[in-house]
Amino acid sequence: MTIERVPGEGTWEETTGSARAVAAGDRVLVAGTMPLHNDAVQGLGDPYEQTKAAFAHALAALKPFGLGADAVLRTRVYLTHLRDADEAGRAHKELFAAAPPALTVAVVSGFADPRVLVQVELEAFRELSERPEET
Repeated sequence: MTIERVPGEGTWEETTGSARAVAAGDRVLVAGTMPLHNDAVQGLGDPYEQTKAAFAHALAALKPFGLGADAVLRTRVYLTHLRDADEAGRAHKELFAAAPPALTVAVVSGFADPRVLVQVELEAFRELSERPEET
């Protein structure tokens, strides 16, 4: 099996030695993604906007594999406050209503950047072309 990696665009991946996305077989895993662009928080103080921005970055990591939101099987949304669950859920529904994935929502004590209210992860499926069996 071939493993393909998409490097991250931020300093975090370089510092931690991690990839933005990894594909193995028919699965593509996207690492925890915060609503950051050039170290600026998108949607500062707004869990709805932060959820949309974080998923936009996570979905962009699927593009090198030719995938979009319809290929997503599972999403995880991590929040620093339970009060933000409805707004994060509203953003999730807008993005994935056409092909709903399995969703997990968890409340955590915080993130590496304290301005961040939301972090997301996703797992996607990619159709692999069938190869004829070797004889």
